[in-house]
Amino acid sequence: MSEDTIRLVTIGRLIRRRRRLLTVVAVLGALVGLGTSLVFPPRYTTSASVLLPGAWEERELLTQVEIATSSVVVDRAADELDRDGVGAGDLRDRVAARASDGNIIEISATADTPEHAQRLADAMVEQFVAFAARVGGDTADAEAAARPEELRQLVLRTSRRITELADSADPGRTVESVQTRTELAKLRTALQEAVTKLDRTDPAAAGTGMVVMGPAARPDGEAPPTRWQLVAGGALLFVLLTVAGHLTAARVNRRPRTGPEIAAALRSTPLGTVDVPAEQPARRAGEHGPRARISRLLGTGTRWDAPVPRPSGDEAGRQVRYRRVCARLRDLLPAPRRLLVLVPDGDGVALRAAERLAAEAGDGPRLRVLEVPVSRPVVPDRGDESGALVVLGAGDWTTEELTGLAEACADAGHEVVGVVLAGPVPVAPGTAGGRPRDAAVPALAAGEGTTGGAA
Repeated sequence: MSEDTIRLVTIGRLIRRRRRLLTVVAVLGALVGLGTSLVFPPRYTTSASVLLPGAWEERELLTQVEIATSSVVVDRAADELDRDGVGAGDLRDRVAARASDGNIIEISATADTPEHAQRLADAMVEQFVAFAARVGGDTADAEAAARPEELRQLVLRTSRRITELADSADPGRTVESVQTRTELAKLRTALQEAVTKLDRTDPAAAGTGMVVMGPAARPDGEAPPTRWQLVAGGALLFVLLTVAGHLTAARVNRRPRTGPEIAAALRSTPLGTVDVPAEQPARRAGEHGPRARISRLLGTGTRWDAPVPRPSGDEAGRQVRYRRVCARLRDLLPAPRRLLVLVPDGDGVALRAAERLAAEAGDGPRLRVLEVPVSRPVVPDRGDESGALVVLGAGDWTTEELTGLAEACADAGHEVVGVVLAGPVPVAPGTAGGRPRDAAVPALAAGEGTTGGAA
């Protein structure tokens, strides 16, 4: 797993073997999402649009967007909605504006109820249009008040100058003098007409001319994230985090999994693999606490990253595997054939396999089963044994733990003659899962029993 690419089949196996845990995690995530939705009440969002007639450049539209959410407009809207308990400070975080195609300014508002959101959006639009019109109207009024008066004074001065020029012109009846007086009269008439048109001009025409495109619609649903979205998002987030945690742990796991890797860590050779029916779990003395019960309930007691075990054919096939291991031991050991069988403390499958192997071996060779804690292994000193045989499950122990077990055997004078891997396998329906009735129990095992080393 640490060397391979994570594939969909790996994730599928993880989901199948950890479905109980993932279900509990999803429920916890949903509860967290529900609690989050209670802390943050639902929100409703609506918007209203304002049309800006004429040609507007992009920077001008951005300026209008800034004006729509400026403090002046927000404060005016807050004053209008003061009876609803809405303050300017709270209002600034609940309104927004943006420019869309067609010179349209869209102002959105968010509140805890649809009615409040609708009133807030309408108030913001009203105050924005009023403020923009007032700014444009003040400028137009100032210019309209100044320009006509200046023009009137200019017209009066020009008219007097025209009269002076006309009087100083040749009073004769020559053609040139008549033409000059006529042109001066036309100029005076044109000036007076211009002043008249200016007086008729509406100063308010210089305003913005904004058009409100209808009131804000009352929202019929919550703004995202809704309560159900938070619940679903919490469940999905917790499941994804759990899956990611399992995959990360599997990627960094450096435990040997194959027979040659385990044998190399123990400085020995693999002698074979034996099957242990998975339908007969053995609960040991240390597996009855609350932690063990929770592990069995959630299904975390079995490895998820191990390949799917092949179904065991029948009891005869399993017995053949044990007898082949015993035959290899007889070929390796000189007489008298006595071996110390070491099983890591806590490996229930390996313990059952060792007991079954001792029963199948009988007196050739005679096997003494001993459990050893891998954290601080202590192995009895060598007596009349010809060496030590290690029986353990694949992928359960680190290289350092296996090396420590090999060093403990060397300190006690035992040579590790071989390694046997034990793996749980499902039993086909209708087959016997235990050992055969005629299997002999070794006399040495009955006399000495199973002991456990302590650090």
